[in-house]
Amino acid sequence: MSLKPDEITSILQKELEKYKTRIRVDSVGTVLQVGDGIALIYGLDDVMMGELVQFPDGVIGIVLNLEEDNVGVVILGSEENIREGDLVKRTGKIAEMPVGHSLIGRVVNALGKPIDGKGPIETRKFRPLEAKAPGVVDRQPVKEPLQTGIKAIDSMIPIGRGQRELIIADRQIGKTAIAIDTIINQKGKGVYCIYVAIGQKMSNIVSVSDTLQQRGAMEYTTIVSASSRAAASLQYLAPYSGCAIAEEFLYSGKHALVIYDDLSKHAQAYRQLSLLLRRPPGREAYPGDIFYLHSRLLERAAKLTDELGGGSLTAIPIIETQAGDITSYIPTNVISITDGQIYLETDLFYAGIRPAINVGLSVSRVGGNAQTRAMKQVAGRLRLDLAQYREMIVFSQFGSELDNATRSQLVRGERMIEILKQGQYTPIPVAQQVMIIYAGTNGSLDDIPVAAIKKFEAEFYQYMDKNFAEIEHEIGMKNELTDELKQKLDNAVTTFKIEFVTKLKS
Repeated sequence: MSLKPDEITSILQKELEKYKTRIRVDSVGTVLQVGDGIALIYGLDDVMMGELVQFPDGVIGIVLNLEEDNVGVVILGSEENIREGDLVKRTGKIAEMPVGHSLIGRVVNALGKPIDGKGPIETRKFRPLEAKAPGVVDRQPVKEPLQTGIKAIDSMIPIGRGQRELIIADRQIGKTAIAIDTIINQKGKGVYCIYVAIGQKMSNIVSVSDTLQQRGAMEYTTIVSASSRAAASLQYLAPYSGCAIAEEFLYSGKHALVIYDDLSKHAQAYRQLSLLLRRPPGREAYPGDIFYLHSRLLERAAKLTDELGGGSLTAIPIIETQAGDITSYIPTNVISITDGQIYLETDLFYAGIRPAINVGLSVSRVGGNAQTRAMKQVAGRLRLDLAQYREMIVFSQFGSELDNATRSQLVRGERMIEILKQGQYTPIPVAQQVMIIYAGTNGSLDDIPVAAIKKFEAEFYQYMDKNFAEIEHEIGMKNELTDELKQKLDNAVTTFKIEFVTKLKS
């Protein structure tokens, strides 16, 4: 079979009509200089701030500097194969983080890649690392408690859902322990937790992961790891990555808790990047926008209005101080951004008072709004008792003879401090906290020896659980101590105390 010339012509004509030219224009630049994780690039005139760019070997970089004659890019990976003169392409994408339920129970790096050996994370949802914080109209006041399970915090420095509460102390004083206890206490409360480890030793991160795994807390927790061996660029991105994961729950009408451990190392990583990008240094060599670095991160914590789903994002940043100095640059910055701080004191820690919370310097600016009514009823006296005790203990050092009122305040204060001591990884339900604090503030423990207070507390919980379970249940359900409930509690405490003292004497 042979084709006629006119048939060939018509076929070619039809094919040519179908053909459409597509011109693809790539914006490319040239590497001028590379070193220390930073590349200076010439030619990317239309690139956006925070945009991702691609180097020839597939390594990604993020644009952090826009100069007149060059663009400063932080390399998110190895710079070994990047050479002067290499072409760099725009991707047109802003840095994003995979989000959603598939990240729960996983350990990921600052770019969302799994590092726990459990295989790839399958999700189609992504959120930008940098996002605008909810406006005033989109928020509602913080009024729902986020229980930490730690008596000293839940009673005197309460944290509410949507709050930003700073934990500040020297190294090795128990900052991370409080954060981990708080995560463990969220079991069964519908709060998704994200623990962001910035500049931590890898052994510490593994230890945290193991602790959460053993206590069943990884079922609702994601760990974002940017260890001390990770590049400064990944340490800089990690908190924003953790916040992006949490925001997915926030805007879905759920509750999330993010712990940034710690923002001192985050600031140091950003200082390193800024100095390498030749940005002008300011106080303590930090760049001028160091306040904005943390404010734009922490302002994303919020309690949304009911119209927007009523979700919440609670932020607990951690700051490490040097020799207890909370007046240095980064601590004062973060204190001014947050809604209160929990200050842990070295002297208290070594005196055996753990958690070593200094009640005088610690504060929650949300206050009683983030407490149940039952806790408010018993905790008002507690703070006053401790304040008087601290005053009297200083006063009593100068006087040999004390009057009865002073002596009774010292006795009460000693026992309340003993009650507030708490072991690690042992969060206590709020109803039990209310019962033991009620017993302490009402003077029921004043004649119990200080050395026996911890024994009294442990056995008291068991006794109440066995014989008066309805009291604990009623406190948990009503969230209020009615006169009738107080009467029941007084009777239970008196009965148990008689048993306990008898057993103690024998």
